[in-house]
Amino acid sequence: MEENVRTSLSLVDAIGTELSWRRLAYMLHAAGDETREALEPFGYYSPRIVVERVRNGERRVVLDTAADDGDASRESAAATVASVRGTGDAGDARDGQAPLSVVVTVEPGDPVRVRRADIAIIGEGHDDPYLRQELDDFIPRQGSILHHPDYEASKTRISRRLAERGYFDADFSARRVAVTRAGYAADIELVWTSGERYDMGPTRFVQTPHEVVDPGLLERLVYWEEGQYYHQGRLDRLRTSLTGLDYFSRIDIAPAPEDAVDGRVPVEVTLTPARRDVHTAGLSYGTDSGPGVRLGQERRHVNRRGHKALWQLDYARNRKTMTLQYRIPAFRWLDGWYTASLQGADEQTDYIDTRRIEFVASRSGQYSRNLNLVASLHALRERWAYEYEDDDDPSTPPLYRYATFTYPSVRATYVDLDDPLFPRGGYSGSLLLRSGIEGAGSEAGFIQMHARAHWYLGIGDSDRLILRGEVGRTETDALIDMPPSLRFYAGGDGSIRGYEWREVGPRVVDADEDSFALGARHVITASAEYEHYFRGGPWGVAAFVDAGSAHDGSAELRTGVGFGLRWQTPVGPLRLDVARGLNDPDSPFTLHLNIGTSL
Repeated sequence: MEENVRTSLSLVDAIGTELSWRRLAYMLHAAGDETREALEPFGYYSPRIVVERVRNGERRVVLDTAADDGDASRESAAATVASVRGTGDAGDARDGQAPLSVVVTVEPGDPVRVRRADIAIIGEGHDDPYLRQELDDFIPRQGSILHHPDYEASKTRISRRLAERGYFDADFSARRVAVTRAGYAADIELVWTSGERYDMGPTRFVQTPHEVVDPGLLERLVYWEEGQYYHQGRLDRLRTSLTGLDYFSRIDIAPAPEDAVDGRVPVEVTLTPARRDVHTAGLSYGTDSGPGVRLGQERRHVNRRGHKALWQLDYARNRKTMTLQYRIPAFRWLDGWYTASLQGADEQTDYIDTRRIEFVASRSGQYSRNLNLVASLHALRERWAYEYEDDDDPSTPPLYRYATFTYPSVRATYVDLDDPLFPRGGYSGSLLLRSGIEGAGSEAGFIQMHARAHWYLGIGDSDRLILRGEVGRTETDALIDMPPSLRFYAGGDGSIRGYEWREVGPRVVDADEDSFALGARHVITASAEYEHYFRGGPWGVAAFVDAGSAHDGSAELRTGVGFGLRWQTPVGPLRLDVARGLNDPDSPFTLHLNIGTSL
């Protein structure tokens, strides 16, 4: 309220300027009306307002809205001029040049409350359960303070809801707010006439300046039938599906109720094609992978059937990955993609020399706005050798192990966040299930489950709490035959900070007393992190505690604690963390640098 009064006062705009006596008197007198009008949106219609001017330490009242009838002349412009000039101010020329301060004191008084609220929709929309819910949620309610922003927001929300649900002829038949100042009461009368509800009409796709995909492909995204009731949510889902295809740089969906025939609203979808090829390039550095370069190219549409192709190279000193991918749009049952990908990887670090090639055929589907499902079939060939087994004799070949696995997997990903870049509320998670049968394309039988979850909770305007959990289990009688890429690890960023990457879990020690992770059957980790941002951002600090273990039998939990620096960027928060393990870590401190939101 104070901020709104300051914004409304013409006196505030005059700070630092020279004014004539008459102009100053007018502004002081107007301050009462300006202050009263600035408080009315908050429900305060009868405040007491006292305006004082202060010069050379002398304080004088020039306006008091609570003055009785005998002092009513005080509120006249002439009286205000006389009070402003005052005895003695004009007698000294120097006094006339002295700065003048103005003090406005406000006693809001009792607020105006809603005495009666008649809110209704007549016509066909009267029986719409969603509109009835909007009426039930209308504020301010009877007995509440007449808060004008809430009233306007509720009124706008119901009008918008009527249009979203196809009541395009809706209009007000009554719209009145009557305030009784003496009784501190307000009566609201707000009635809409909904008219008839429109239905979905024909949908027309226009690709301009030229077509890039077959219109028949896009028509398959229209999941409603012509003649079904109109709802804006249907168009929003169509927009989401078109955006997910990534063929177009601009998507305009325009219903035309003015052109409706027999109550059916035609919809025109205008699409502007995006650049056909997307090239990517970048530099990278990882403490384990070393310096590297990343190159890639994606073709958004290979042909008019909407197929996509991608290649990507990640070439670092110790890790190299090459990926080829081909995708075909899929609309039967669930919107998604048929994907075939081939990936080759070569990793040579201080503890392992491994190479693998993997082919994956998958079908993804958007089950709901928050839930995405992927079913896939994997064919994996992997070779690996541990450095601790190297005898440093160049004539002795490394002791390589080989594994071939063919197995299906199912992944479910759920994301429900208020902001994908900097969430302050909501949660996300994923669940992976995969299994192989010995002798049926796999060298060992196994069943594996891996689940992750994040929960974000905003606290006040500047803080948030982040909770994270992970659990993974493998059931197999031949863990030694499982390749490293199918085992679990713990330690490092996103796991247990305060420990090096893959430090926690089963390990062996070589002659130089260096330890090497072997991977484990199971994993469990948890984290709690509290962030505080100075004045709401973009800079902030964090404190956290992580715990967990990768294990074959019983879990031996390891705990790490630390603090970090946060910086909000347009692509998500940049996180710099310093952590220390509490259970005999290899390093006294670890440093972690990341950018983006972990989901």
